[in-house]
Amino acid sequence: MLAYYAQRFSTVEINNTFYRMPEASVLELWTSQVPEEFRFAIKAPQTITHRKRLIHVAEEFDRLLDTTAVLGKRRGPVLFQLPPNFKKDMPRLEDFLQLIKGRVPVAFEFRHASWLDDEIFACLRKASAALCLADVDDAPSPELIDTAGWGYLRLRRERYTAKDLAGWIARATSTGWKHAYVFFKHEDTGTGPKLAKRFLKLTG
Repeated sequence: MLAYYAQRFSTVEINNTFYRMPEASVLELWTSQVPEEFRFAIKAPQTITHRKRLIHVAEEFDRLLDTTAVLGKRRGPVLFQLPPNFKKDMPRLEDFLQLIKGRVPVAFEFRHASWLDDEIFACLRKASAALCLADVDDAPSPELIDTAGWGYLRLRRERYTAKDLAGWIARATSTGWKHAYVFFKHEDTGTGPKLAKRFLKLTG
């Protein structure tokens, strides 16, 4: 996925870290190929989110931070995308946020509706963690909930009109976010980068 965020920095969401962490040498190579203001958003390994489901993952989380530390200030937020059958577990989320302790900006994509309530939003706000909003085909557009001073949007529909994009820009700017990471769906036709450029142009 390719995107831009409000401060006009460019960014990409790294998906292969979900399956396997790259070697530090690979990350160093990436860093050498992008400008200083570029940011890499990291999708957390499935061991943390799907296999262990946020429990007893201190070692895995430390390894994630240690490996991606070579990115330096080019490292953006870490996205924790939970599985669709993972229902709300408030104590588990609180314990996991204690493990993170603000060491890196984080966003959570909850794919079971039970997580989406005021108790969870308050917990995220306390930790300055962003609620990732995913806009997908065959589902209503999600409500934009502000839980941090920045946002994380995954606009994953196949098509967006200029009106659609302008609507998302208006919703994002109404929050007072300092910046927002906005990602479009990656596919073989190359539509994602084109949508990202249109989105950036519409931001003025």
